[in-house]
Amino acid sequence: MTDQISFDDFLKVDIRAGRVVRAEPFPEARKPAIKLWIDFGPEIGEKKTSAQITDHYDPETLVGKTVMAVVNFPPRQIGPFMSEVLTLGVSDDKGGVILVTPDQDVAPGGRLH
Repeated sequence: MTDQISFDDFLKVDIRAGRVVRAEPFPEARKPAIKLWIDFGPEIGEKKTSAQITDHYDPETLVGKTVMAVVNFPPRQIGPFMSEVLTLGVSDDKGGVILVTPDQDVAPGGRLH
């Protein structure tokens, strides 16, 4: 476990549901990755990111999938690609990342509580 934080610190992290609208391979990345364009609804709009999720996902299977992401980190340059959000996942027992997704349909932009 990492250091404890306050509840107010947790509230600063804006985690939202978004729907993947486009996905492409990212062969220029140092580690295998996929570029994602995610719709977070009218308040936030569409944001892009790259995710090291190639152990369990292919770009064509991701379009339409709802994922969870941190939307209030500053943009980060990943090689030639600017990542605007951090898509959340959990490592399996071999280190592959499995995306965090709601277990029911939710509207893009819904905030994690």
